[in-house]
Order: sequence, then structure tokens, then C-alpha cells
Amino acid sequence: MTDQPDLSSETEAARNLLSAAAVRERSHQLLQAGLDGRLQHFTVDLARLEACADEVVATIRQAYPSLDIPFHARWRHFSAGGHDRWDAVMHGAPWQDASEMARSAFDLAIVSVLLDAGAGAQWRYEEGRTGETYIRSEGLAVASFDMFVSGAFSSRPEDPFRVDADVLMTLTPEDLASGFQVSPNNPLVGLEGRAALLNRLGRVIATNPDIFGQHDDSRPGGLYDVITATAENGAVKATAILEALLTHLGPIWPGRITLGGVDLGDTWRHPLVEAPDATKGLVPFHKLSQWLSYSLIEPIEWAGCNVIEIDGLTGLPEYRNGGLFLDTGVIALKDPADASRAHAVDSQLVVEWRALTVALLDRIADPIRAKLGFAAEDFPLAKALEGGTWATGRRLAKEKRGDGSPPLSVISDGTVF
Repeated sequence: MTDQPDLSSETEAARNLLSAAAVRERSHQLLQAGLDGRLQHFTVDLARLEACADEVVATIRQAYPSLDIPFHARWRHFSAGGHDRWDAVMHGAPWQDASEMARSAFDLAIVSVLLDAGAGAQWRYEEGRTGETYIRSEGLAVASFDMFVSGAFSSRPEDPFRVDADVLMTLTPEDLASGFQVSPNNPLVGLEGRAALLNRLGRVIATNPDIFGQHDDSRPGGLYDVITATAENGAVKATAILEALLTHLGPIWPGRITLGGVDLGDTWRHPLVEAPDATKGLVPFHKLSQWLSYSLIEPIEWAGCNVIEIDGLTGLPEYRNGGLFLDTGVIALKDPADASRAHAVDSQLVVEWRALTVALLDRIADPIRAKLGFAAEDFPLAKALEGGTWATGRRLAKEKRGDGSPPLSVISDGTVF
């Protein structure tokens, strides 16, 4: 019996890492280490942050001259090329009420975001209805949207606009390859990893009908009912979205670090991270889960529920935001040769890069707001990301490297970036 208190305290400590607050706190620890010159791979120069913010503001003013910026979310990609694809679905769907619409929107967003790890530089998707070709995140969004509206994820022929657990469980890499137009000449990075992720999603949903099947057969969209049940006075906290995703979808991630029986998902090790408990040396990021949290805000609001405290979520530690800070010199590699090597996602270098990205996105938000004349409450981080840091990272990558590749190469399994 003497081990029991230790296990329960480990479990409690582990659960505390399943939050945006933990992502923010530990990332800022590593930023401080960088400012103190203690990081192994990077130096930090905050004097360059103003010039970096100027680049972001230039991007915002060009893309959004009215400064009416939407949130950073998957829905922007579903409108790639100026086509409002979801609006067309909204007008043709057999939904009876707003909750049915929201569950369908959740289904689409969850599956599409989980398929949204880096595509690789060679992959393309040609959209049949427009004849346009898309790459990278937009291509993955349009491809997954096309699979969704064709009923590829539904087990009900009369209702294509849904995602069912039994379909996810049996989805093969070949099914995805077909939907994503993959061929020897059009390779998609991490195809098997993506299919396996959706298989695990299907199993988690099928085995937890009390969570995912409260008002329907088990489906990802069942999380809509779980999240809106947390509403107080008609408002849901953005962090409640993330906590529901991390709690109920934790088992879908590949086996990485577990602590006290808790799957920690997108959490990695770094020796400089301090903590008073068993989580010492652990840095959570929850990138795809936070990207998904941002992408579930609008469906909740479309269904009539407000989402508040959006800045409770953090910036996203992925290669566009991370590339922004490298390409503007806010951070720099101690060994320039690292730019020519590929790095494992669990390497200390990548963990440092991602942590610096999260913390510096917090730091750059205020200069961006000041230059645009906004107060924090009128310009949440989600707008800075969309306007914003992500697009500027992509623009600078294209300017500095013809193929638009990031300044660092990360070996991904299709479930992290």
C-alpha cells in the first residue's frame, strides 16, 4: 500500500501537464534559460523582437487592410482560394437543429486537424470542383473536406456529413491515399501514421459511448455536448475545450511518455525544466490539440454559445511560427550546421525551438497590438497567429528559401506538426 500515495500524486502531477497553462509556464522557463545563455542549441536576442513584429504587422495590413481578422482555425483553410466550402454544406445538410450542425462541424474539424501534420514539399491536391491545386495545410484541408462531404467517414449513406467510429477504426492507409491523391509521383509524408491516428480515434470513440455518444451514435462530434456542458451563463472557456480534448482524446496519440497512468501526448523531455514533482524535465506542447481547440471555437459560437478567455490557449509551436523567429534573428542556432541536418522531434534542439516559439509568441503579441492600436481584449493571440505570425513565417520562408521550406528540418511521424 505504500506505493499508492505516490501513484496518485504522480497522476495528479501528470494531469496538470494537460493544460495550456503548463505549456505556457514551461516554455517560458526555457525562454528564460535562453536569455541566461543556458540553452544548448539557441541564443535569444529580444532586441530583434520589434523588427519581427514590424514584419508581422506588414503581413496583417496587406492581408487584412480593415484589420478585421478572424481567428486562427481550420475554417480558414476550408475557404482556401476564396471558396466558402462549409457554407455550401450548411445549406444542403439534413440537420434538424444547431446542435446537429455543431456535431457535424466538430466531426469535420477534428478529423481534418488530426490529418494536418506537415504534408512534405512534393505533395499536391487537385480539387475537382474548382480545378485548382493546393499544397501543404490548405491542400490537406481541402482533401479532407472532400472526403468528408463525399461520405467517406460516414456509415450512414443518407447522412454523409458525419464521422462514425466504425469507419475510422477500419480506415486504411490506402483509403487515405485514394482520398488525398497520393501516388509515387505525389507522395504524402506520414501516410501510415495518419491512418493509424484515425484508427485509434475510432477505437477511443467506440469504447467511450458515454462521452462521444450522448445524443447519437459514437462520433467525434459528441465532444460538442461534453464541452458545452461546461458552459456557465452561456459561455465556455477556451481552456475547457482543450482540457476536454486532452482528457478524452489522450489515448489516440502514439505511445510516448506516460506518467501515473496518464498519456501525456505531445510532451517531451528537457533537462533544464524545473518542477517540484514527477513532471520535472517534462515540457508539454499539445500543438495539434490546441490547433483543434482554436478550430472548435467557431462551431460552438455558431450553435449559440459564447467562447471566452481565448488567450488562455497558447501560440502554436510549429515550424511556421518557429521559422518566423529564426528567420528574423530573434533566435539563432549556436551551431549553424544544425540548419542543414534533420532533427528528431524528441531531440533537445526541437524541444528548445518549440518552447521558444510558444514563449516568444506571448512576447510578440503586445508589440503587434501596440503597432495596430488594439487593446489585448480586442486582439487576442488567435488573431495575431492568423493575421499574423503564421503567415509571416510562411512568407519569410518563401523569400529566403525558394521552396518555402522551414529553416529547420524536423523528422515527423505525421502526428506532431
